[in-house]
Amino acid sequence: MLTGAVALLAIPACKASVQESFAGNRSDLGPRPAAPVRTDLYNCEGCEGTLERQSANLPAFARIAPDGETGEAMRIEGIVYLPDGLTPAPDVVIYAHHTDATGLYSRGTPETEWSRRHGLLRSWVKTGADGRYGYRTIKPAPYPDMTMPAHVHLMVAEPGRRPYYLDDIVFDGEHGVTDAYRSRMEYRGGNGIVRLVRDGDIWVARRDIVLERHPA
Repeated sequence: MLTGAVALLAIPACKASVQESFAGNRSDLGPRPAAPVRTDLYNCEGCEGTLERQSANLPAFARIAPDGETGEAMRIEGIVYLPDGLTPAPDVVIYAHHTDATGLYSRGTPETEWSRRHGLLRSWVKTGADGRYGYRTIKPAPYPDMTMPAHVHLMVAEPGRRPYYLDDIVFDGEHGVTDAYRSRMEYRGGNGIVRLVRDGDIWVARRDIVLERHPA
């Protein structure tokens, strides 16, 4: 695993930490054909968490992990497209949450069910006119029982639509990202397998999203 080769670090305070330019490291794992309309698109445990913040003032770039959070620094970035895969999609809320560096959804707060269950490491952004979004965080660890790859959950809410989940971000070449895992992928929102790239002392995960077509 990549984590074995890189020392754990705390994310330093930096005013520009969530405003870095995009590194342009698109995944080259291959495009997929457009998915059919999913009749179960809105069948989503935890998607209520997407709506726990007012969307009006959400930024396009935000922190998930606070300053001092133990783990390898990571930036998630990408562009959200309409279902045609070409047109940037504005005003899309993206809710992300993931485990900490021990593989736990830890230190949740009591405000809501999802603030308790999803833990401290969660955040919301909203795409601008260019469809871009990004997070500054730490690289999650697999669950302690190693039953899943390390992953970042993503859920989206388009204007006037119910939220739905996307394929998790997982890391190519790491634990659990096997042929069997690939065979089970649904390609919700496109390919969630990303290749991590180093940008100085930060891992960069590029996850472009193609929005799903909605059932009638």
